[in-house]
Amino acid sequence: MGSKQDKQLSRRERQIMDILYEAKECSAHDIRDKMPDAPSYSTVRALLAKMLEKGHVGNKQDGARYIYFPTQELGSVRNSALQRLVKTFFGGSAISAVTALIGMQSDKLDEAEIAKLEKLIEEARKRK
Repeated sequence: MGSKQDKQLSRRERQIMDILYEAKECSAHDIRDKMPDAPSYSTVRALLAKMLEKGHVGNKQDGARYIYFPTQELGSVRNSALQRLVKTFFGGSAISAVTALIGMQSDKLDEAEIAKLEKLIEEARKRK
């Protein structure tokens, strides 16, 4: 799902995609159970049908029910989602986003993670 396709997703469709990326695959009932302020079951089914048509999700039959899954791997959509997040919430500033993330996690970073961050900074310096 590239950035063009991301813009075609409604708020509810994004919620469904988030659920599917986290769970890997779910039935419509399971998706509805995990949605905040969930719409009716028939609305979830209608959204999934629309998303199938757009190519955002696939499905397979499991007995009498369908199991839905994202059609693209999480890694292929991660950059697009991150770019959207940085643009929307950090005014396009990567340093502001990184600062916020480190600030939120500073007490949880272990020495190996800090060393990796230092290495990334050093590599960035060398590219300048």
